[in-house]
Amino acid sequence: MNSEARHMKALTSTNYFFKNQTNFYRGKVRDVYSIKDDLLVVVACDRISAFDHVLPKSIPFKGQVLNEIAALFLEATSDIVPNWKISTPDPQVTIGHHCEAIPIEFVVRNYLTGHAWRVYKEGGRMLCGNKLPNGLKENDRLPQPIITPATKASSGHDEDISLDAILDNKLVSKKQLDKLVETAFALFERGKEYAADRGLILVDTKYEFGKKDSKIYLIDEVHTPDSSRFFYLDSYEDLQAKGKPQRQLSKEFVREWLMENGFQGLKGEVVPDMPDAFVQSITDRYTELYEAMTGAKIKHRSYENIIDDMEAAINEELTKFE
Repeated sequence: MNSEARHMKALTSTNYFFKNQTNFYRGKVRDVYSIKDDLLVVVACDRISAFDHVLPKSIPFKGQVLNEIAALFLEATSDIVPNWKISTPDPQVTIGHHCEAIPIEFVVRNYLTGHAWRVYKEGGRMLCGNKLPNGLKENDRLPQPIITPATKASSGHDEDISLDAILDNKLVSKKQLDKLVETAFALFERGKEYAADRGLILVDTKYEFGKKDSKIYLIDEVHTPDSSRFFYLDSYEDLQAKGKPQRQLSKEFVREWLMENGFQGLKGEVVPDMPDAFVQSITDRYTELYEAMTGAKIKHRSYENIIDDMEAAINEELTKFE
């Protein structure tokens, strides 16, 4: 498939009506169908978001990359904490348990980059209750991993919050919070080990949790390029010593391109037009991360008849739950 043909093929949205469907929700990149209020059918579309805005062009194969990497890591961490995934009947679909979401993102950081660096650069030395040492430069490793939680906003930006403020606001109990923090660090350690085996550094990532039958479940995606940042291990020390930007696999380069083109989600700003070459570069980066993380070549799905094929695969899977 040539690059021009690729740009014409992407799954921007779905509009299904499944048997026993009780709800539908369209997130920034996922279409979520509730079945009997007990199961979720989650379609990872090819939409891409940055600065809490969905960008005007979809990215071929992005949904497949996110869904397949998330499935891999949900499997690889299920001994640490149960998770919502039941099956993946299509490269862009996961069917799983409906959980009551805990309205906190647990962001684990091991390096001073992204949001943390932007705060630090402006002189901030406290981040969500964590004291950051003086004298660090961008992308330096922190003395140890830290958790910088954020409250999940139903609209607008998520807000940084400290662990103390979580308890003060009674978002969860102390016992639950301790368990969630312990679990987030354990997941991060597993992710770091997995990445290191493949020549990568897990820089930072976010975890989301929910409850089902009073048990904590890991929900959403895990260790994907949308939820995580990775550096290449072999060039990290050299680039850091020379003060050069890190080779990284994440969505950060999309944010950087938007900022260079005058957009960071502020009022009155307009999302810039995305040239085909830039869209192709995003596809290439997501593919690169998939192959680096899995050690396998991606088998690009076909977009021919994708709507019908996906619906048939989901319906066949749902019959198992009737």
